[in-house]
Amino acid sequence: MSSSSELTPSPTAVVVPTGRRASTRMLPLGIVLTAIAALVLVGGIAVTAGLGSGDPSLKGIGGIVMGLFIGFIGVTSLIATWSARHSSVSVDHTGLWVSDGKTQNVIPWQGLAGVGLHWSEVGRGRGRVKVYSVELCPNYPIQRDDPVLWPLVRDEEPLHPGLPRLRYRLPVPASSHEHVVAAIRKQAPHLWFGESQREPGYMGAPDRKGHRERTGGSSN
Repeated sequence: MSSSSELTPSPTAVVVPTGRRASTRMLPLGIVLTAIAALVLVGGIAVTAGLGSGDPSLKGIGGIVMGLFIGFIGVTSLIATWSARHSSVSVDHTGLWVSDGKTQNVIPWQGLAGVGLHWSEVGRGRGRVKVYSVELCPNYPIQRDDPVLWPLVRDEEPLHPGLPRLRYRLPVPASSHEHVVAAIRKQAPHLWFGESQREPGYMGAPDRKGHRERTGGSSN
């Protein structure tokens, strides 16, 4: 499997945006965090300058450090959210295409041993919501540092005997997971192994530390 800068999904592919809803939800949070950081930072600078009471150096430095930390989180969140706003998933006869808004790659059906859907419930009471992911199990050793697909790689116990530990876990929006599943089952019914409920928090996170070590410090 190689990065497909020159190849594109079929014109008849089912295309599901995956970053638009998340961007709409996360963008306000990033803005709020950045605004709070600015206020804390200004307050810390003011105290350091002797405009407050008590020990200006200690309180001021603490405020500046906290402001910079919150600001880093807020700005990082804004950049990540903005960059991912055009991400999408496309399904056609070739396979499942993953786009991060800038580049894309395809996970071909012929390279898979099985595909399924996992979901879990998060939150409490009326605030409980379901999160979904497509689980793609390859039938050959995968490249853990593919520029587009590496954030999807997870290392867990095999789903079924004969399946590998390494797999791709692709989060899909709750509002459109049925469209993705229907498209997959239409194109590759022989690979479908069904859906199952998982424990909250099963999504996990990309192996950023391992990726940086294997690629000399880059997480892109």
